[in-house]
Amino acid sequence: MLGRYRKLARIEAPGTLDGGDVLPMDRTLYVGTSSRSNRAAIEQLAILAMPLGYRVEPVKVHGCLHLKSAVTQVATDRLLINPRYVDRDAFAGVHFIEVDETEPSGANAVRIGSDVIYSASNPRTADALRSLGIRVHTVETSETEKAEGGVTCCSLLFPEAPLEKAHHPSAADRSEPRT
Repeated sequence: MLGRYRKLARIEAPGTLDGGDVLPMDRTLYVGTSSRSNRAAIEQLAILAMPLGYRVEPVKVHGCLHLKSAVTQVATDRLLINPRYVDRDAFAGVHFIEVDETEPSGANAVRIGSDVIYSASNPRTADALRSLGIRVHTVETSETEKAEGGVTCCSLLFPEAPLEKAHHPSAADRSEPRT
């Protein structure tokens, strides 16, 4: 279905890549090496992304499920981070906001423009974000958190392409599925 809107590429075995391990920031894709994403996939992604003007930076993740459990972007030049799960040195030239130490899952946020969608389970970190002028919208995510999921796990965001550059489905793409 997504192929109707964007050209798709695939990571081939033995590569494995989880979307929760990919953090885009400007023209850099930070990719976590975790239990769900491996070096083979990161190398393939680097080859696929290079012609599009992106560079790929591997980031070691430890103690959590994937990269976005440890760090997410909450403003143009700011990352929300749990430094127990990822080394801040992997992100050169970036400002950090650390999660409250009592909220270890608090680094998982979704930035949409200048707003942030954020779990209601992390009120101290949410207050810290607000104190920095970040507009935070909290949502209840306790069920996804039981499996170490967060708001990024429930989101698929991509910018709308200008009409003249958008992929227009062919008649075959638009036909209704047969039942």
